[in-house]
Amino acid sequence: MATLELSGVEKSFGATPVLHGIDLRVAEGEMIVVVGASGCGKSTLLRIVAGLEEPTAGRVRIGGRDVTALEPADRDVAMVFQNYALYPHMTVERNMAYGLRIRGLPKAEIARRVGEAAELLGIGALLGRRPRQLSGGQRQRVAMGRAIVREPALFLFDEPLSNLDARLRVQMRAEIRRLQRRLGVTSLFVTHDQTEAMTLGDRLVVMHAGHAAQVATPMEIWARPANTFVAGFIGSPSMNLLEAQLAEEGRAALLRAGPSLRFADGARPGPAGRRLLVGVRPEHLRPVAEGEGGAPLDVSLELAEPLGSESVLHGRLASGEAVTARVPGLVAGVEGALRLSIQASEAHVFDAETGARLDAVG
Repeated sequence: MATLELSGVEKSFGATPVLHGIDLRVAEGEMIVVVGASGCGKSTLLRIVAGLEEPTAGRVRIGGRDVTALEPADRDVAMVFQNYALYPHMTVERNMAYGLRIRGLPKAEIARRVGEAAELLGIGALLGRRPRQLSGGQRQRVAMGRAIVREPALFLFDEPLSNLDARLRVQMRAEIRRLQRRLGVTSLFVTHDQTEAMTLGDRLVVMHAGHAAQVATPMEIWARPANTFVAGFIGSPSMNLLEAQLAEEGRAALLRAGPSLRFADGARPGPAGRRLLVGVRPEHLRPVAEGEGGAPLDVSLELAEPLGSESVLHGRLASGEAVTARVPGLVAGVEGALRLSIQASEAHVFDAETGARLDAVG
């Protein structure tokens, strides 16, 4: 096991900056997931750690050793690629053993490592097959086995599940997490899938336009997003962001849609009139009867998506703002109005200009 430390890592391709001063420390045995939309710089960051790209500025340290200028083969890392990168003419056994043979390890040691990895991954019966004879999930296990046999200081995963169907992704997700915990190898996992990120990572790095928008545990990010980008990116359906402004001398948020949310005692995130965005997750918008507590919102329903035990409702407020709610049970039809409620303790407040979180409600 080893630590991974990135200090002020920047990357530009010509005049185009891609990464802007990334700082990150990964502890021994920790699984860090880098998540973000296409083009945010997450794969470039992984390639810099692997040695496949050279940073424009900054340092990369693995196990306390500066590896910024080292070739990939000298960094003691193993990478699992999106496309598996298996040699089609080799058997599973030879694919897994290839890197060890290149390093000149004794045949007995190679056989031991391959055998142990095959047993761990449940692919012992496949060692004589070639990649074309394997399913997508089996190929992914072989790619993981090739990484495991190297016994590296650091595992790197570059969207390894994106080519699998939904059911197999769920299965392989659990398997990767189980293996990583069992082996205790420090790991960096890149994905655009927030479900993968939330379920796999000890901590997440949410990337946006080349910046680390937030680094925290999955539940910290879900419960206290640092800004409106993170709030909208993490969570499915994404968080509703409603326009508002500070009122009552800074003690409440007056929503554009009408009602107001009163802040916790003593919380005043600025002067009256300051423009805000009030965030509320779809599961925290609840249908209410007349007179019940919370700030009421009258929604004109446009679409109901029944999902079995729950429904996702899409509608609009009188202000014209779109809202999404996730409610228990089945909702039939899409016509009519529905009154939903926001509780101040479940709302998130952001500055409308900067998008930064304001600690105001509770």
